[in-house]
Amino acid sequence: MLNILNRVESPQLVKLASGKVRESFRIDDQTRLIVVTDRISAFDQVLETPIPKKGAVLNGITNWWFAETEDIIPNHLIRQIDPNASLVHEAVPLRVEVIMRGYITGSMWRGYRVGNRIFSGVEVGDGLTKNQKFPEPILTPTTKEKSDRPITPEAIVSTGLVEGPVWEQMAATARALFARGTAILEEKGILLVDTKYEFGLVEGELILIDEIHTPDSSRFWFREDWEKNPSAAVELDKEFVRQWLLANRTDAGFPMRLPKEVVAETTRRYLDIFDRIVEEPLSLGNASPSRRLGRGLVAEGLLQPGFVAIVMGSKVDLPFCERIREALAPYPVYTELRVVSAHKNGEDLLTLCAEYNGSIEHGAVIAVAGRSNGLGGALAANLNLPVISCPPFVDKTDLMLNVNSSLMMPSKAPAATVVDPNNAAALALRCLNLPDLRIRLDEEIATMKASQRAADTEVRGH
Repeated sequence: MLNILNRVESPQLVKLASGKVRESFRIDDQTRLIVVTDRISAFDQVLETPIPKKGAVLNGITNWWFAETEDIIPNHLIRQIDPNASLVHEAVPLRVEVIMRGYITGSMWRGYRVGNRIFSGVEVGDGLTKNQKFPEPILTPTTKEKSDRPITPEAIVSTGLVEGPVWEQMAATARALFARGTAILEEKGILLVDTKYEFGLVEGELILIDEIHTPDSSRFWFREDWEKNPSAAVELDKEFVRQWLLANRTDAGFPMRLPKEVVAETTRRYLDIFDRIVEEPLSLGNASPSRRLGRGLVAEGLLQPGFVAIVMGSKVDLPFCERIREALAPYPVYTELRVVSAHKNGEDLLTLCAEYNGSIEHGAVIAVAGRSNGLGGALAANLNLPVISCPPFVDKTDLMLNVNSSLMMPSKAPAATVVDPNNAAALALRCLNLPDLRIRLDEEIATMKASQRAADTEVRGH
């Protein structure tokens, strides 16, 4: 699906974490890149069906709110570099989610109606009805873990999750952010029902991180709908998906895939809340999210426009591979050397292929393996990138033994074979099909032809 950003991979970036929705990459010790994908999670599961444009909606809304609340607390945003991606300050995350609730709904209501009256240390009385507004917003923190669990403010401090003064600042800030969000959204006819905030420390200073007042982290209702019938307020957020999952749960658990109509309606709701909050349409252009992101990172100087991976079956082949890398060195492409054997650790080869297949930039792979070359065929059968086998050799006899196994590839394993390491590098550059690189190659071809013609003139003059 060309309009989906489901995963983000690049051999040029160091991935720090792959969360339920976000991918994080190290830029340097003070900066990381956060990419918000179109994945969607519910009930601690990442569903198999992504939601088109969801990541851009979350990133855009979050950054809009960061600007609207930076007078309350600094945040980690440096700048947005793509609809789905932002550069942020590296922070030490505090492993607590601060949840603010203005109404009793969702998981709290599901617990309340079966008899629960205490939530994260906050006691609520009897007689409440679904979606009823609290006299004052309440704060119900949870831990930030694989499966979040409720925790009281006293336990947060006593267990050492957060120091007492820092927790007091977090709680006061959460209340101020919720009040600001409530006031702004009410002017737009929207109720901020509940939300979560995450915090971190930069040089000991508390800052806001992650996301704020998005349809993933918050619940929204139309104020007019709620005033007419509180129990039937229409969700403008992820609760729509949660309700569908609850309605379609079986003994085997929740469905992992969403039907097309649910995906389309979820996208519509996310785009609608973006328009209402930001008050301008989401602009994404015509390129696929992956290609657009790759171009944006190149423009920022964070990526080369393409990469060539030189994969060898054994470290013994390293000197031969270095010759290929030296041939690539003058060109504006990223190169990396890897050691993976089709026979000895094939499971790692599949992991490698998954990374390269998800790459956001152009790529090509050179397989260096001799004798029984299963590496080139295995890579070609599993990659969506061009694969070039370049068998290593020490003399002509060794070459004849090695090249035959590279030439005889099985069906649906389209690996080319090039003997000379310089030519293998040259073919990989051409496979990248990068416009600026093609201009340079044109110049080299013209120079070569001029040299040939000059040699011909010289010879003819004798």
